[in-house]
Amino acid sequence: MLHIHNGDSAANIAKRSSLSGEHVAFREALIEGPTPTEFKDSKDAWRVMRAQHLSSEYGVDLVACQQELQVQENKLASFPDHDEVVLWFEHDLFCQVHLIYLLDWFGREELGTTRLSLICIDKFPGREKFRGLGELTPDELASLFPTRQEVTRGQLTLAASAWEAYCSADPTDLQRVLPADTSKLPFLNAAFLAHLERFPSTKNGLGRIENRALQLIANGVERFSDLFMKFGEAEPVYGFGDAQFWIALRRLAAGKQPLLTVDGLGEEEIDRQLLTPEIARQASFRITETGHAVLNDEVDFVSLSRPDFWLGGVHLSGVRDLWRWDEKTQTIVSS
Repeated sequence: MLHIHNGDSAANIAKRSSLSGEHVAFREALIEGPTPTEFKDSKDAWRVMRAQHLSSEYGVDLVACQQELQVQENKLASFPDHDEVVLWFEHDLFCQVHLIYLLDWFGREELGTTRLSLICIDKFPGREKFRGLGELTPDELASLFPTRQEVTRGQLTLAASAWEAYCSADPTDLQRVLPADTSKLPFLNAAFLAHLERFPSTKNGLGRIENRALQLIANGVERFSDLFMKFGEAEPVYGFGDAQFWIALRRLAAGKQPLLTVDGLGEEEIDRQLLTPEIARQASFRITETGHAVLNDEVDFVSLSRPDFWLGGVHLSGVRDLWRWDEKTQTIVSS
């Protein structure tokens, strides 16, 4: 039996449990960086593109990263050696993107006699503020195993269309998924809505994540460790790790008119600074005058920063023809 967990934390807990079989961590961060449609059908091109992103943003060696992604692909391809593959995932966007990726991957394969099962939860008895499988004890994690359900053809079909929409260069493709019946993957709708709200707002040019971060800092939460904790409590739908949250803050502190200043970095430039344990302990943020103006919808951040980053298959670049989120109409629009 092959168990696929979303990250090392849950996988390591499962290895200490009574669950038999092989436990592997799916190591990616598809919530960040490029996932364009034109690359997703070429395994080699996809692997190179993703390794370049992960190496740049997380400081891992490029060659080693490509090798690890290849090992991960090989592990997925070994499914015929197992009588069952169990996917362990959660409700947040980080997990849901990985889930639809994997369901799309398995949906393209002839599974033969291998059973594909799914455990996907948003709560656990006795844990009022459940955040993820990685916070459970080995016994608690093992108690979920009997609840697994065999993946249906309908779930595979829905995941395939959802992954196609996530990778599209046109985010209205993703928006069209929202009114559809997504009950077969019950957490997908909320996760996709949260993803669309990451696009620059028509009000001030910031996405929901950046707006929340600025609000917390303006309210006096300045140390990175405290800020990350408060953000997770306020926005559990994203499932961000500290590295993803750092990337979002880094965009706000870069440029000629930063919205944040950062203490605890020495002389390092914030623009490409990687998160280290020392920085996580020492870094603190203060909102600038410009940051207050943007937070109060008086200045458009896009006009100050000229964005250059990816949200799924959408490359947000420059100022013209930029996709934005209209909070009033709850729709994605082209500026």
